[in-house]
Parts: sequence; C-alpha cells; structure tokens
Amino acid sequence: LFFFNDTATTEIYTRSLVGSVRCVQETGINAEYMGIIEITGQMSDKVVPELIKKKEARDAELKKKSVEEKKAKKEASKAKLQVIKAKGKAWFEADKKASLELIQAMRKAKKENSYYVPSEAKVAFVVRIRGINTLHPKPRKVLTLLRLRQLHNGTFVKLNKATIQMLRLVEPHVTFGYPSKETISKLIYKRGFIKENGQRIPIQSNEQIEKQLGKFGIVCIEDLIHEITSCGPHFKEANNLLWAFKLNPPKGGFDCKRHSFVQGGDWGNREEYINELVNNMLQ
Repeated sequence: LFFFNDTATTEIYTRSLVGSVRCVQETGINAEYMGIIEITGQMSDKVVPELIKKKEARDAELKKKSVEEKKAKKEASKAKLQVIKAKGKAWFEADKKASLELIQAMRKAKKENSYYVPSEAKVAFVVRIRGINTLHPKPRKVLTLLRLRQLHNGTFVKLNKATIQMLRLVEPHVTFGYPSKETISKLIYKRGFIKENGQRIPIQSNEQIEKQLGKFGIVCIEDLIHEITSCGPHFKEANNLLWAFKLNPPKGGFDCKRHSFVQGGDWGNREEYINELVNNMLQ
C-alpha cells in the first residue's frame, strides 16, 4: 500500500515481475484512510526454457523405467524365493528319510544279533589348537595348505587319501571330527564369511553367494550348506568361497593339549564329539 498526506493528485506506477500496480489519490481526499489500489497489470504467462522441458521429460522417463525395474526385480525375487523354499523342503524330506532308514537298519541288525556299520564320513571339520612355537617347517606348510594360519581357526576338509595323510602330519596341532548338518548350519550362519576381491566379507544376502557360485547351481545359503554337508560335486568351489572360521577359545579351556583325545587330551580325531566342541567354541 502507498499512503499520501498531500491533496495533489498523484499517480505512481510500480512495475515488477507480477504486473503493474497503480495507486491513485483523488484531490481533497486523504488516501491514508481511503487506501485505493488498482491493479492494472496482469501476470504474464510463464515461459519455460527448452532445457528444463527436456530435463523434465528425461526425469519422467527415468522414473518410469526405475519403477518398472523395481517391479520386475520384486517379482523375480518372489519366484526365486519359492524355488528356494521348494528345494529346502525337498532336502529336509530327504534327510528325514535317510535318518529313518538308518534307524531301521540299526534295529534290524540288532534284531538279527548282528552289527550295522554306517558309511564313512566324507567331510571333516578341523580346528587348530596349538601355536607355531617349535613347529617344524613341514607341519607348518600343511597347516597353511589347510588354511589354518591362526589359533582356533577352523575349516572344512574333504576326506580322501591325500587329506587324511595331511591330517596325520599335523595331528598333534589340530583336532577334527565329523560335523552334523546342524553344526555346519550354525557355523555358516553365525561365523560365515566369504572371500570377495581378496577381502573377508560377512554373508548378508543370497545375492553374494549367487554372484560367485550361481554358475554351479548354488544360489542361496541353504544351497551352500547342502553342498558342504553332502560333499557334492562342487564342494571345492563352495568351500573355497568360505573364509576360515574364527572361533572363540572353548568355555573352560582345553583339557590337555599334550595328549590325544583317546588318551583324555584334546588333539586328534574325536569323530562325532567335534559337534560338542564347536558348539562350545561358538558361544
């Protein structure tokens, strides 16, 4: 508002981006009380530059494309999840059937006053329990080949003639046994890390596994557990993907590292009792 105290007729034009404003005061009338404002201009039409029009069109197209990609990715993820669930269910049924068959075979052998000898284990879990002091170069090299470079490190090993001879060379420095599927699952879920570009990366999604092992049909963490447990055809690739497990010292400590397990000590083969040790070292 513009206010005038004189009695002369005054016209003031103020021009701006929104138009023209005209303030008029009639002769003999105090405009301070009258407050007459006449807007004579009109807002001019906004002119949009051509670059901004192109940018808005490009942004709209990119947004539409992003929405479509997210929708397609979501649908693919749902379909993949259904496949993973079906595979997990099939493996669960197969393990349950194998367990029942084992129980029936043992009962049948007992009924016939005989013995049932189960098949030998295919996979062992090896834990290093001693350091490097006074260590001969040959056992040290074997420990390096087994990826047991630090105290309380653990790795999966496929049992064959070569690996059994390697375990015999380093037997006073390690303890090993035959892990159950439950133990393998706990190890991978709780302490599982993978090698990615030479770095130790925690397992946080199935995409990490599918990225490196998808060409072998291993697309999720359950596929990885099944491949390790069953010692499948791609056990080497699956095991090499896993970083050596870093475990805690067992609660209460070891009994006696100087003697073997069969003599009341710790080192050597402890067969099924490795599950108890691993559970103790995961706490």
